[in-house]
Amino acid sequence: MASTTNRVDGTTTGTTTTQVTTKGKTLIDDAVVAKVAGIAARDVPGVHALGGNAARAFGAIRDAIGSSDLGQGVRVEVGETQAAVDVTIVVEYPVPMMEVASAVRAAVTTAVTDLVGLEVTEVNVAINDVEIPGLPAATEDSEGRVR
Repeated sequence: MASTTNRVDGTTTGTTTTQVTTKGKTLIDDAVVAKVAGIAARDVPGVHALGGNAARAFGAIRDAIGSSDLGQGVRVEVGETQAAVDVTIVVEYPVPMMEVASAVRAAVTTAVTDLVGLEVTEVNVAINDVEIPGLPAATEDSEGRVR
């Protein structure tokens, strides 16, 4: 049985968006909304990756075994007609970060509105790292110290 939770546009049950018409009912899981938002954010030039350090580490493991989480780094609050989205990104250097955040907001809003049919009330973008191309990754020496 689905639990009742507070959502963006009121109280609804479960983790799905439901549309009821005279022809039938459509259910869209919140994870699908997060996936749509994640795909849209990844497609923005200047976005290197989504998610925090731990999420990216688990994502690398998932990718290595042939599975990926397209909703990684995305959290959604979905109501019957509206959605709010939180996206955590890593920006490529030297792309202007505010421009990337604005482009992510626009892309996510368009994708969720057009593909899912929900009004997007807000898209919060958190930039938690910058990817510097050509910078070698830290390596450990024989005694376990990072050089």
